[in-house]
Amino acid sequence: MSEQKERKTGTVSRGIRCPIIREGDDLASIVADSVLEAAEAEGFSIRDRDVVAVTESVVARSQGNYATVDDIAEDVRNKLGGETIGVIFPILSRNRFAICLRGIAKGAKKIVLMLSYPSDEVGNELVSLDQIDEAGVNPYSDVLSLEKYRSLFGVNKHPFTGVDYVEYYGDLIRECGAEVKIIFANQPKTILDYTDSILTCDIHTRKRTKRILTEAGAKVVCTMDDILKEPVNGSGYNESYGLLGSNKSTEDKIKLFPRDCKGLVLDIQEKLLKATGKHVEVMVYGDGAFKDPQGKIWELADPVVSPAFTDGLIGTPNELKLKYLADNDFKDLSGEELKKAISDSIRAKDGDLKGNMASQGTTPRQLTDLIGSLCDLTSGSGDKGTPVVLVQGYFDNYTS
Repeated sequence: MSEQKERKTGTVSRGIRCPIIREGDDLASIVADSVLEAAEAEGFSIRDRDVVAVTESVVARSQGNYATVDDIAEDVRNKLGGETIGVIFPILSRNRFAICLRGIAKGAKKIVLMLSYPSDEVGNELVSLDQIDEAGVNPYSDVLSLEKYRSLFGVNKHPFTGVDYVEYYGDLIRECGAEVKIIFANQPKTILDYTDSILTCDIHTRKRTKRILTEAGAKVVCTMDDILKEPVNGSGYNESYGLLGSNKSTEDKIKLFPRDCKGLVLDIQEKLLKATGKHVEVMVYGDGAFKDPQGKIWELADPVVSPAFTDGLIGTPNELKLKYLADNDFKDLSGEELKKAISDSIRAKDGDLKGNMASQGTTPRQLTDLIGSLCDLTSGSGDKGTPVVLVQGYFDNYTS
């Protein structure tokens, strides 16, 4: 019997090309077929514990999960009264928030727009920290009017988009027929000096913000996941996330975060099991969870990286740090002797390495956040045409 050749590759991430997805398409069949066709065309095999990941945008598109700015306006009007509404802590984004703001403004007579500074929640800067320091401003406590902001900092355009978001959001609100007052503050309770009907637009801190405002006596506080959590005039909706995770589809329509995805990932898993006999894991992914070192922008504008995944993706990695073992436990070994010692340590590792020094420096994040970030970087956000990603070897280790 010939000796089995040692594998020389670890994790491989492949973008899988698919047809353009339209509303009503059988997405599970399209995804499974596309993966199988890619495997045949490129000459690779599907293995147990491969991961098939589908970008949230094609899931929402196949579901027809869309809503108009008028749908947003009606829901905002019904839930917040339609008079003066405080809109606080939005992110600075034409794709993610401006289209939502258009609907919010159409559902109010006046908007008090409270922007966090020096940056929004995900790192888009209105001003730099150096400018804040030079101006002697304390962003934790100081409230700035629009006039004060302009006198201190002038016009600050976003480094990537070239947009002055202060001007852009103000003009947009006025174009939609509402008055606007813009202030800059970081304490949620500041908005209560202007109105007690509030829509807090932060993403990952929304529950805390809502609690603070409710305890401070606000009449009504909604978060973004309270808006369009049910259909309005037959619109799309998301019962878990509302407007969170939505983005621009057309000038007057948004695509919402997909809903009810668990059935989809199980269906894809079953189709690939029947076709290959292999048990793959499947997930839906949106934004990755990583930060750009140049722009200081945290990618995660979605409420979660993955809204649905098969059960094999629950949990965090349980890994040993090879360089720690090599430099400490086995520092006197080399060659095959070192390889065998490390391999034996991996095979014998505990099911939970938390607190073990040999696991320090490994990444204690959810598997879906790690794999979803890999997939987001693989698929890109432009014209690659690969809304499905196949990750192979992710659960391998040095002994595989």
